[in-house]
Amino acid sequence: MSSPLEILADMAKYVDSSKRSFLISAFAIAFNPTFWNIVARREHRTRFLTRFFGSAQTGCYALAITIFSLGLIRDFLYERALRDQASHPLLQGELPTYAGYALIALGNLFVITSTWQLGITGTFLGDYFGILMDSMVTGFPFNVTNAPMYYGSTMSFLGTALVYGKPAGIALTSWVLFVYMVAIEFENPFTSGIYAKREKERAKAKGEGKKEL
Repeated sequence: MSSPLEILADMAKYVDSSKRSFLISAFAIAFNPTFWNIVARREHRTRFLTRFFGSAQTGCYALAITIFSLGLIRDFLYERALRDQASHPLLQGELPTYAGYALIALGNLFVITSTWQLGITGTFLGDYFGILMDSMVTGFPFNVTNAPMYYGSTMSFLGTALVYGKPAGIALTSWVLFVYMVAIEFENPFTSGIYAKREKERAKAKGEGKKEL
C-alpha cells in the first residue's frame, strides 16, 4: 500500500504546469484579489470611483459587477485548464465525485449565506467607499470562519477538481488558498482600521455632545 507522500508524488506526475491554459488559470486566480484590493484602496484614498459614478453606492455596485464578472472569467479559465489536464485513477469513481459535489455545495453555501448576511455593499468592499455596516456580523457562516467567502470559494475549487478527477485542479486549489490567505492578511487589518477610525469619530462626537449639554 502506497504512503500518502507516494500518492502525492504520483499525482504530481499528472500535473502539466507548462500548459498555457494552466498558467492562464493561475494568473487569473492571482489577478482577481490583487485587482480588487488595489482598486478598493485607491478608492479609499482618492474616492475616484465615487467621483466618476457620482455616488459611493453606485461606484460600489460598479466594482461589484466588475469583480463578479472577473470571477466568472476566472472560473471559466479554471474549468478549461482542468479539461487540458490528465485524470488520476484514484480521483475517478463515485467516492471522489460525491466528495467533490459535497465540497461544491458546502462552498456555495458559505458564499451565498455570507453574501446574504453582508449585502452587496458589505460583500464587495463597500467599507472602502465609506459604506460601513452598523455592527459586525456574527451569524452563520461568520460564526464558523472569519472569511467564509474565501474558504467557500476554495472548497468549490477543490470540489471541482475532484469531480473532474484532476490532480492539476488540486494544485491550482492550493494556489487559490495561498492567494486568499495573502489577501486576508492585507484586507483584515485595513478593514479593521476603517472601523476603528469610525468608532473613534463616534466616541469623539459623543464626548463633544456631552460637553455641549
